[in-house]
Amino acid sequence: MTINQLSIFMENRSGTLIKALELMKKSKIQIIASTIADTAEYGIYRIICSEPSRAYKELKEAGVAVALSDVFALELDDEPGRAADAVRIFSDAGLSITYMYSFLLNGKGILVFRTNDNEHAREVIILNNLKFISENDLSQWK
Repeated sequence: MTINQLSIFMENRSGTLIKALELMKKSKIQIIASTIADTAEYGIYRIICSEPSRAYKELKEAGVAVALSDVFALELDDEPGRAADAVRIFSDAGLSITYMYSFLLNGKGILVFRTNDNEHAREVIILNNLKFISENDLSQWK
């Protein structure tokens, strides 16, 4: 029910982002979505990709500071307010969302998020019949 996300820790200086992107390009791994959260000194580059385990291995071997973590990805109708509706369901269930980002893919909205309680989030997804993205779904986008 969760997918793997890469989190790359990098200094805010010229050349650090391109190193990660070039490694993904060389490995022929498709980046599906990404976001950068930064401070004055460093950034966290989060990536959803077609082959997260292989990407993790390639990046680690190249000396890149990378972590692999589980996040949820929901498929939403591409209509105004659908993200608000989804987040409301989790909020009403007492779950906190640690971070979130979204994108459009194949005419659907994809909402990626991390929460403070994965087990409870799984129950909420099942009880509310929310459509989630799986690792198998990601492998389609090679």
